[in-house]
Amino acid sequence: MNSKKNLHPVQNVEISASIMCIDWLHAARQLEILEDEKIDYLHWDVIDGRFAPDFTMGSSIINKFRENSHIRSDYHLMVEEPANIFDSFNVAPGDIFTIHQEGSRNLHRDLVSLRRKGARVGVALNPGTSLEVLDYIIEDIDVILVMTVNPGFMGQALVPQAIGKIEKIKERITDLKLDIKISVDGNVSYENIPEMVASGADILVGGSSGLFLKDMDLRDSIKRLRECIQIGIDKR
Repeated sequence: MNSKKNLHPVQNVEISASIMCIDWLHAARQLEILEDEKIDYLHWDVIDGRFAPDFTMGSSIINKFRENSHIRSDYHLMVEEPANIFDSFNVAPGDIFTIHQEGSRNLHRDLVSLRRKGARVGVALNPGTSLEVLDYIIEDIDVILVMTVNPGFMGQALVPQAIGKIEKIKERITDLKLDIKISVDGNVSYENIPEMVASGADILVGGSSGLFLKDMDLRDSIKRLRECIQIGIDKR
């Protein structure tokens, strides 16, 4: 493991809260809890209805949340030609912007453009996307987002091959001695978290499976999520 330390006892495995899954009728209160519990990122799923079959939040909603939070942002742009909307968002230090190879006509150009805006940059890999996508851009990115479900809707079942993909990416990062975080998004549940973390996940996107649960208080779900992270760390 690398030597970077997190702000709380769960070593260098960070939590990115998927705001798409927040309780919208109590969003202000839940945002306060995320702040109080020192959650690492607010995860913004931006979907255009073309790249993936759904629509989510626009920049006006996202910016309103940001005005009321000190938490860094973790943008996941599931859109066709993401460069068309880069200027819609204000980049703050530590923010992550992740785009998909499948949606970008010129992936390297778009990554360079994002970095010039001051963002940490990432590439997302769908369950069926080959790791060969990384061959010529891996040294230019900060984050690899492994999708363990197909983009679009929350609550999907885990694609089991994704765990092996996390392991292979971790091996590659280690062999190349690169400082790249592996983020995991999709069915990040208490059952799956230990294996995800043991396989090499550095950032977990918490959504409807492990963070914003209908039958559990948000503080309790955060505590349980961190306990599962620790189990995974102990298995490394």
